[in-house]
Amino acid sequence: MHLKSALVLLAAAIAAAGQTIKVDLVPNPSGAGSLQAHWGATADGSALLSWLEKSKDGSLALRYAMRRGAQWSEPRTIVANRQFFRQPAESPSVISFPNGSLLAEWVELPPGSGEAEILYVSASKDGIQWTAPVIAHRDRSPVQHALASMVASGDQEASLVWLEALKGEDAPSALKRTVVNSEGKVVKEETLDSDVCTCCPTSIVRTPKGLLVAYRDHTPQDIRDIAVIRFENGRWLPAKILNPDKWEINACPVNGAAAAARDNRIAIAWYTEAQDAPRTQLVFSTDGGATFAKPVRLSTGNSFGHTSVVLDTQGNGLVSWLEEGTGGEGVRLLARQVTSAGVAGPVLQVAQASRSNIGYPRLLQAGGETWIAWGNSGNTKIQTARLVK
Repeated sequence: MHLKSALVLLAAAIAAAGQTIKVDLVPNPSGAGSLQAHWGATADGSALLSWLEKSKDGSLALRYAMRRGAQWSEPRTIVANRQFFRQPAESPSVISFPNGSLLAEWVELPPGSGEAEILYVSASKDGIQWTAPVIAHRDRSPVQHALASMVASGDQEASLVWLEALKGEDAPSALKRTVVNSEGKVVKEETLDSDVCTCCPTSIVRTPKGLLVAYRDHTPQDIRDIAVIRFENGRWLPAKILNPDKWEINACPVNGAAAAARDNRIAIAWYTEAQDAPRTQLVFSTDGGATFAKPVRLSTGNSFGHTSVVLDTQGNGLVSWLEEGTGGEGVRLLARQVTSAGVAGPVLQVAQASRSNIGYPRLLQAGGETWIAWGNSGNTKIQTARLVK
């Protein structure tokens, strides 16, 4: 590349990184006491927001609504009176298939069952009538089957990746994949990695080459760095460490990786405390996850992680994460754009509140708009906003 061309590209990247992003708060149709928000996108590119909501009798229901144009659809209930797991990292999710049918997943804690966490799925052709919930794993023992993420891996099938702790949380957990068809029936189950971090969320995306899963790995020496594993040409390739942070910790940080994909471009954001330096980082890939560039550090203060990431049509990434609040009070929900060239823009503060009120924020890129949702307190409701330039 000629020097002049390189300078032009660099100048464009710096200009794009310098764009100011603003928070446009948008009311949503969730009710009082709503929590554990999650995003999806419909077949026509509309935003789909799902959440848990308290009923008058104190029970919880899984609900959702779609955003078409400037209006939200009427909220609809997927399932009610279930024993949903009340944990910010375990927010249920809903995806859409090309034909418009929907699939939902969530985790339940059966009463009096100790450490049992059960993963369920339910499908709908019209978004109104939903199939009877089905357990999404073969094992029925009272252990963890949780921390799922889901993507439409075909026109009529979805892939769920999740963690299974057959010997309890102090023993190695396995990264599993369940294939579910668009009618809500479990097709198959397989093990992807037999020793992973027990309580960190997973993330799965689809590319033209296949699937990519990002998760927190684990070694016998308690190194817990982020790993990726890809499904291409009908088989899983060997897992590899995304970046050798070498974070050694004899505990589970409840902090996974967040991945986004657009064509063959992938962005992955994650948190680490390696070298006693809490930080949030981002890497890009332009070849479907075969190789990755060097990490870009995003956090500027005492990061707590809980990352989310999206990619826009130009291949620029936008990441959200949590940091210690001003004056050490609560936490700040921050966001930052990173150009496709790896140039980070200004840090934007979306909100500041207590840890319980912020929850596990989620980003979505749909219909040319970037959305963010947060909130996990039964005393308030989930909040939604557009992040606009």
